[in-house]
Amino acid sequence: MQENTAIIQPSAGKQPASIGRSCVMAAHPSDLDLLVRKTGLLSKTSRTLLNSRLYYGPHDPPDFCLVGPFIGAPYGVMLLEAVIAWGIAEIVFIGWCGAVSDGIRIGDIILPQSALIDEGTSRHYIGPEPKTAYPDMRMQSRIKTGLLQRQAVCHEGAIWCTDAIFRETSEKVGFYRAQGALAVEMEASALFSVGMFRSVPLGCVLVVSDEISSGRWIKGFDHQRFKNSRRVVADVVCDLLAVPHRHDRQSI
Repeated sequence: MQENTAIIQPSAGKQPASIGRSCVMAAHPSDLDLLVRKTGLLSKTSRTLLNSRLYYGPHDPPDFCLVGPFIGAPYGVMLLEAVIAWGIAEIVFIGWCGAVSDGIRIGDIILPQSALIDEGTSRHYIGPEPKTAYPDMRMQSRIKTGLLQRQAVCHEGAIWCTDAIFRETSEKVGFYRAQGALAVEMEASALFSVGMFRSVPLGCVLVVSDEISSGRWIKGFDHQRFKNSRRVVADVVCDLLAVPHRHDRQSI
């Protein structure tokens, strides 16, 4: 599949924003807000990007940016294509996921090594045959080092990515668990596919927000362990950006 076959190409526009070389994509508003606080970014150094918000780095010219929130593979890919067109050279995606493996619990941190494709966007980038997309392993190694430095344990393995959150049936959970999936979420495989297609390194780290492994939905969005793990992930991301981040005691 050749890039030049597309009629509409991602474009930086006539006056592209100077947003640096590194980007953190945060799927959830609370994670984006947490990162904005920790990095010291202000609303005056931000702009709208589609239906989301893009925050610039604190230096002039900026050296990194934050973008989000977003949900679903197609919209996440639109944001990703935009920031790549603006010159971003490396990306870290942070999000939440649901446990499908019996060994995964709310508040666990997952460092995906692969993503099993059950969404419709990836095939437009890597074709219909591949059933798996991959993050940049050097980025994953950097994230893992940051987690270990903060004495945070993470699970490494496959994740399952779906478009249909309300069609996560027991049969599908069993099918993807048999293929090694630790958890399920909605965007990672498509983002990995674009990173592969555009040759832009893209890493990913996820926090387990809920569990469906038992066939029941167990919610953990208010669990303290989940909140603590999100703080750790935000700190690791700030370390990757070399940002002297603030200690933030606000509730997340």
